[in-house]
Amino acid sequence: MFQASSIPISWKEMKYDEIQADDTRSVSLDSCIKLKGSIGEPFFLEDTGLYIDSLKGFPGPYSSYVARTIGNMGIIDLLARGLDRSASFTTVISYFDGTEIMQFEGFVRGVIAMYPSGSGGFGYDPIFMPEGSSKTLAQMSYEEKNAVSHRGKAVSQLISFLQKHPV
Repeated sequence: MFQASSIPISWKEMKYDEIQADDTRSVSLDSCIKLKGSIGEPFFLEDTGLYIDSLKGFPGPYSSYVARTIGNMGIIDLLARGLDRSASFTTVISYFDGTEIMQFEGFVRGVIAMYPSGSGGFGYDPIFMPEGSSKTLAQMSYEEKNAVSHRGKAVSQLISFLQKHPV
């Protein structure tokens, strides 16, 4: 999406301690605050959470840990008792422009599928079906997914901001 908008970006992997919090906004903001002194140029990072209604928002901001430990089939197994499969994804991008931090949030409602489908994407994409779609995120083309996904929406907001406020 950045490339299509002619906005150059580069990846910088960094290790740091991430707080444990109940929402992605707090985790993203805290991470940005921790890193702003060591990067030395404008940057952004994101945090994403899968929130399942019948599990009271679990795994939420603990989505990465849950994906590594019980994975997609573990989530499906948790819902096998006939629980409501309604869920949402939230992505919060925190952008530091060298002076202040701004946040951009993308959100999508949907349901957890009965079984994994599709080979695209990553993480929970094979089990998450956005509202109004008969496909999981993993079954969608890159363009379809970016148009409806939480991350695509947050990135679109950041791109729009950067186009108005070039670095």
